[in-house]
Amino acid sequence: MKSGENYNSRRTFIKKIAALSIIAAVPSLLVSCKDKLIEITLKLTGTNHILGHRLWLKNFPKPTKEIQIPYLIVGGGITGLSAARQFKKKGIEDFLVLELENKLGGNSANGENQYSKFPLAAHYLPLPNLRDKELLNFLEESKIMVDYKDNLPVFDETQLCFDPNERLFIRNSWQTDLIPRYGNSKEVDNQIDLFLQRMTEFREKKGNDKKYFFDIPKSFCSSDESLNSLDEITMKKWLLDNNFTAEEILEYVDYCCKDDFGLGIEFVSAWAGIHYFAARKHENKKYDDTVLTWPEGNGRLVKHLKLSVENKVLTNHLVYDIQINSNGVIVSAFNAESNESVTILAEKIILATPQYINKFLVPERKSIANNFHYAPWFTASITLTDISDNGSFPLSWDNVIYKAKGLGYVYNQHQNLEQIIDKKVITYYYSFSSNDIKKDRKELLKKPIEHWKELVLSDLKIAHPDIDQYISAIQVHRIGHGMISPVPNFLKSKSLKEASKSIENKIFFAHSDLAGISIFEEAFHQGINVVNKIVDGTTLDS
Repeated sequence: MKSGENYNSRRTFIKKIAALSIIAAVPSLLVSCKDKLIEITLKLTGTNHILGHRLWLKNFPKPTKEIQIPYLIVGGGITGLSAARQFKKKGIEDFLVLELENKLGGNSANGENQYSKFPLAAHYLPLPNLRDKELLNFLEESKIMVDYKDNLPVFDETQLCFDPNERLFIRNSWQTDLIPRYGNSKEVDNQIDLFLQRMTEFREKKGNDKKYFFDIPKSFCSSDESLNSLDEITMKKWLLDNNFTAEEILEYVDYCCKDDFGLGIEFVSAWAGIHYFAARKHENKKYDDTVLTWPEGNGRLVKHLKLSVENKVLTNHLVYDIQINSNGVIVSAFNAESNESVTILAEKIILATPQYINKFLVPERKSIANNFHYAPWFTASITLTDISDNGSFPLSWDNVIYKAKGLGYVYNQHQNLEQIIDKKVITYYYSFSSNDIKKDRKELLKKPIEHWKELVLSDLKIAHPDIDQYISAIQVHRIGHGMISPVPNFLKSKSLKEASKSIENKIFFAHSDLAGISIFEEAFHQGINVVNKIVDGTTLDS
């Protein structure tokens, strides 16, 4: 994401007015305390991998209950919730959602402490392309988009990221924007400018069918195969082949790829890397280079989607067996709370679950699922009294440290109008980008929280040398299979197409990994399209 440099926006004005009113009313609250904290409270959370791993053994008790339902949705992430919403839009209320975790949302779920809500993973939504009417409709019904003016959407200013929205710590100084500019040579700046120009060309490029080569959702992309060769090489090879050799540009693009795909430029395909920059069209110049965000990140979007599943969800339920019969599907699920199993008889089932789960539920899909790669992640939500630095640029929503191990941190209270707060909460992001993600996943799950605490602190101390003096708590959230990673020869592969095919018109598949790109928009449209296919026999969004 690239931000602008204009801080005279209405969103800046809104925040300044709120701050001035509080300062005028309570001047004494401006006194800060910088006493060194003696102890840091550590907390380790994560997806329920222990229960999930029981799929390998399937040592579950025999079912003692039975439920009958026309439509069963397995998975309460964005795709499953979007499918539920689409059922309701079609006038269908007779469905049930099963979720392994104790909360809905998947990678868009959030946490909360006494000071702030915070994202556990996904933390923002870029403004949709104008062609994405279905997503715009959802944002309008959620009162995130409030109107149209001159045929362009108008968004609630308080839900658009306030300025300053991002900064980069490079060469011992903070600069605005995440593209390295501070202290560059003319040659480096020329390479950066040329790279951005090339990405603009890709953004505008259309195939023989007059569709964009790069679009969101990916189903909108051109079927013209003339750029398919980009999927056969890594993004790093494409950069070097096109004489983009400056360290600054390689680091920047590497960061961007890790941000969306979990893996960096050495491991993701050039098609995927270019898609990151070229798929968003920036048609509404009023909001160019801004995003929608909230203290809880995309947990706010989950909150709106959850309205469709009220009293239709069973959490802490793990599906462990699926059988097809003449009437539909027989599903066996384990209730981790009551330690008992239940049989669910459904006419049709939607597996809104990733393929590394599906290979245990549908054994004939195992060979296909083995071609899907998922990068492990962790986030660390940190509570602290202060986050001082050298003051070269103000604390922003997104704060990235050049050449650090992690991906920086977001300031979760950035959107708060209340400027006087007892403690700040930031969320640090780390992706494991390597050629052995299985080893990385084991390391993530086995190493103690103290190890990850030290990694986080060593990274943050590059820009904040005394940050450990102000920290009172750290919550590390582990995600073993964080997101689908589009390695070369995957996005255009036969496996990706085969994994999407339904079985006997009874078992249907929908998940962001079937798009090959793990972003909110893809998950959202997967849910819509699978319901359209079930109800209308079409995958067109409607």
